[in-house]
Amino acid sequence: MSWLDVIAHLLWMVITLLLWMMVRAQRRGPWDPRACPTQLKGKTAIVTGANSGIGKFIAMDFARRGARVILACRSVSRGAAAVKEIQAKTGNPDVHVRPVDLSSLDSVRDFTKKILKEESALHILVNNAAVLGLPRQITKDELDVSFATNHLGPFLLTNQLVDLMKRSAPARIVTVSSVYHKKGEVDFSHFHGENGTYELDRVYGHTKLHNIICTNEFARRLQGSDVTANSVHPGIVMTGILRHCPFGIRLFFSLIGQFYFKSAEEGAVSAIYCAVSEEAEGISGKYFDSNCSLVLPAPLARDTALAVKDFEICERLTSKL
Repeated sequence: MSWLDVIAHLLWMVITLLLWMMVRAQRRGPWDPRACPTQLKGKTAIVTGANSGIGKFIAMDFARRGARVILACRSVSRGAAAVKEIQAKTGNPDVHVRPVDLSSLDSVRDFTKKILKEESALHILVNNAAVLGLPRQITKDELDVSFATNHLGPFLLTNQLVDLMKRSAPARIVTVSSVYHKKGEVDFSHFHGENGTYELDRVYGHTKLHNIICTNEFARRLQGSDVTANSVHPGIVMTGILRHCPFGIRLFFSLIGQFYFKSAEEGAVSAIYCAVSEEAEGISGKYFDSNCSLVLPAPLARDTALAVKDFEICERLTSKL
């Protein structure tokens, strides 16, 4: 091997490293949570799915700001481990785990009943938990498990806590949706696992579209209450959400994700922005992208008549007869 070959190899290594660094830098948005001075002492926040990934970093940010933070998790053991980690890293002992399985309406009701009994106020609610890649499965509530977990469970949780938030105002509801909502369709038979295809992101996109539609309707109904409701896209994030997908898909996304996807900490930024920033104060019924910018969601997400119908159907499906 000649010296020219060595120099050429080194040059390619340097160029590759520089490109990698540029891509990494572009993943970070213009808003930095650590530069935000907002303090949350005396405030209470709930984050669903906060035992790992994006949810854990959202909860950690709130704890750093001095909030009382409740991690709403399906696994109490993993939630307890996250509580210990957050307490150790933030020095805030007022971090707790409460069990909730969003795919079960009874579990959601038990959770909200306990919250309403134990908590005198609620200032921030982040609906973060979601699943992707589950096969068709019908819950005991006769709902598709993906729709129950991603949309109807969070809808019921929000609807049952919204009066507490109104009494605690100013307060903010943040729903973690996804850019994949643009692939979503509205067919209310999907709620029951009917007329759907279970490709990687089809059902996920449907649920994320419903998230935005109903969040916008919450915002409309909350006008004048000083409680805001917004949806966010966290970015394409390296989290455990792909754990139900086939191994080949998980391997592929893991390999390219090292270069192009956001980390869970980076993916938490847009939700934190909506929950605590001064810039988002008073903004409601909007959709933010992963750079914390206001953008228009898909046309169906902006259909006000559809939002009223969607909300009413969700209320009927989640009501206890």
